[in-house]
This record gives sequence, structure tokens and C-alpha cells, in this order.
Amino acid sequence: MGFFDFMTEDIAIDLGTANTLIIHNDKVVIDSPSIVARDRISGKIIAVGKEANMMQGKTHENIKTIRPLKDGVIADFDASEKMLTMFIKSIPALKKKLFTPALRLVICIPSGITEVEMRAVKESAERVNGKEVYLIHEPMAAAIGIGVDIMQPKGNMIVDIGGGTTEIAVIALGGIVCDKSVKIAGDVFTNDIVYYMRTQHNLFVGESTAEKIKITIGAAIEDLENAPEDMSVQGRDLLTGKPKQVDVSYREIAKALDKSIQRIEDAVMETLSQTPPELAADIYNTGIYLAGGGSMLRGLDKRISQKTDLPVYIAEDPLRAVVRGTGMALKNIQKFRSILIK
Repeated sequence: MGFFDFMTEDIAIDLGTANTLIIHNDKVVIDSPSIVARDRISGKIIAVGKEANMMQGKTHENIKTIRPLKDGVIADFDASEKMLTMFIKSIPALKKKLFTPALRLVICIPSGITEVEMRAVKESAERVNGKEVYLIHEPMAAAIGIGVDIMQPKGNMIVDIGGGTTEIAVIALGGIVCDKSVKIAGDVFTNDIVYYMRTQHNLFVGESTAEKIKITIGAAIEDLENAPEDMSVQGRDLLTGKPKQVDVSYREIAKALDKSIQRIEDAVMETLSQTPPELAADIYNTGIYLAGGGSMLRGLDKRISQKTDLPVYIAEDPLRAVVRGTGMALKNIQKFRSILIK
């Protein structure tokens, strides 16, 4: 086994709907959009990650951009496997190797995932030369990444708002006590903005533009303390067909996202209402932790705090909280053996 150990590389992967992050040797080596561009004629993958992301919405009929994951699970098996392979091959430290080393992988998965979907992730991992594959539930990984000691007999509530799903979980004693996974997250926010621009401004904007709006001026409440400047948005005028520009304020975006955020709030409330009383007492003291890209929506912490009457904390570097936790689980496989799914 000793020699095999020497040949094995440890990799932690957060295979996300919007972004894929990979940790190798305690460093985030890959942080790229989960998207591939495929040549329709030859079927070859021509770009992946940031490169493919720049092509999104700008392709001709011979190129198709694919997002292999939808709602946190693999929707296009072939594309997801090719994407993973290309990401792993582009890890700087592995490039120097003559042949692909055997990999020991820890990959995180949404908590509301089915057996079949779980197998798709495992098979993908095995095809990219994963000899030992462990899975970890996303809220768990987020909690470890935030720095919560999950093995304690203490309740902690994690809300992880990703691209495809929002994962809400109450964690104690190294296990998930109650959880809820809702398919309302970053992608839905982006679509809300597209719809709002179309109905309110007669402006047709692409997904990439809507995402830019979300990041630049996205908000969850209509009265922010330090409000972002209005943003100029370009798109196609639906009435004249001409390209045009409109100025949009953060208040409008808060309006556009209101319904979706309400549904996330409801899911949080529902999870709280299912929490055993002893853990509810803990959560009253510890509050709620937010992770994932969606937690960076301005004023979301305040809004959830007002709804739940609990303190709400945003993880530092929320986009990487999950992959950090996955990496920590990989380093201490012995300690976290109980929460890893073989």
C-alpha cells in the first residue's frame, strides 16, 4: 500500500451548478464556472471554465455551451465528466507528472440528492481516475469550512445558497438533524432579473448580463445603508429591436428578487420549525451561518435576521466555504470518517 500511497494525489472538489472549485495540497487550484463549450460537428470540447463562460450567449450554430449541472446534480453526464477531466488535468502540480496519478477524491453533493444522482457523481469521479471516492453533504462541508466544530453536541444552522440549490441544515454531533434543499438559488435570481428587465423595461438581456447586474447591484432589501450606484444595462429593445441602454437601481433588483427570497425565507422558517427544542435553544445563541455565492446578495443577512429574529453571520469568502470544508474533511479523513459517504 505504501507505494500506492506515494502515487496517489488527494483532491477535494466542490462540483457546483455555477462554479467548480478544486483544492489540491491545501490550495484552491481551480475556481472556474461549471460550463463547457462543445463543437457540434466533431463533438469535441473546445473550451471549459472561464473561456467557455465568455462564449455563453454569443455562439453560432456550430458551438454549443453546456452547463453540465442543473439544480446541483449532474444533468449531462458526458459533459460533466469531460469538464472534470479537463479541470484535473489543468492543475499545475499534476501537469508535471508523466501519467495521470491515481486520485483520492472527496466531492460534495446536495443534501436532497437521490441515490441515482449520487451514483452519477461517483461514476464521474471514477472515470477521471478516482481510486477512492468519498462524498460529503454540502451543508456539512460548508459548516466545516466556516469553522464550526460539527462534532460537538451543539446545534448549528447553515444556509448555503449556491447556484442551483439552497441547502438549509441544522447540524449537531457530526450529523444533519433536519435539512431542506430548495431549488431556488443563484440561477433563479438571474432568471428573475431577466424577466424583470423584460417586463418592466422592455429590454431583453442575456443571462451573463443578468448575472453581472446581480453581482453589481443585486440586493435583498430596498433600503440599504451603503447603496451601490445605479448601473447602465445594455440589451435589445423588445419594441424597436434596436440595442438600447437602461439605468437600473438596486431597489428594482430587490423588487425583482423579492418572491424568490421569500421562498428561501420560508424554507428557513420551516427548517427551524422542525428543529428539536434543545437544538433550537442552541441556535438561539449561535444564530444562522450563511455560505455560498447567494449569501453575498446585499442585505440578505439583515432580511433573514429580521424574519427569524436571530443573528445572521456570513462566512468569510462564502464562495469557497464549501470547498474549504471539503478540503479539511479530506485532510482529516479519520476524524470525519462518520460524515463521509463511501
